[in-house]
Amino acid sequence: MFKVGELIIYSAHGICQIDDICEKTYNGITKKYYVLHPLDNLKLSISTPVNNKAVNMLELLDRNEAKILLNSFHSPGIEWIENNKERTKVYSDIINSGNRKELSKVVNTLLRKKVELELDNKKLLDQDLKLLISVQNILYRELAYSLNTSFESIMEEISNSVHAEVSATV
Repeated sequence: MFKVGELIIYSAHGICQIDDICEKTYNGITKKYYVLHPLDNLKLSISTPVNNKAVNMLELLDRNEAKILLNSFHSPGIEWIENNKERTKVYSDIINSGNRKELSKVVNTLLRKKVELELDNKKLLDQDLKLLISVQNILYRELAYSLNTSFESIMEEISNSVHAEVSATV
């Protein structure tokens, strides 16, 4: 169980701080709830049951885990799936699992495909681009926080690495 004041990764909201743990009653059922807010949106308050299995709540990466993930962008990601619907389903399932190692492989694969297409004057499909951007925002912010640096520097480091490797193979 998380504690008040702790920083966590919460689903699509990214890094959140737990403000309170309290009991709330809805429809006559009383449960314990986490009350939290995203660090980048102090006005938003989120309440979720402590035992909510439908939502990923994860501890932040420690510095060593973050370094390993950052270095993983020097290796190929996962297999590119040509079928758009299948690709979206498979990649979304990986992302929803919360496994950052696998999630970073999806980001890596999408980034590499984006660079390949751009070198050929083409664009990544909108659904792939939206998936990439949403996951990048959460993953890169967590990496930045864990490595005590900025989102922009993480974005630049990964982008430079992927561009260099893709350009060398094309």
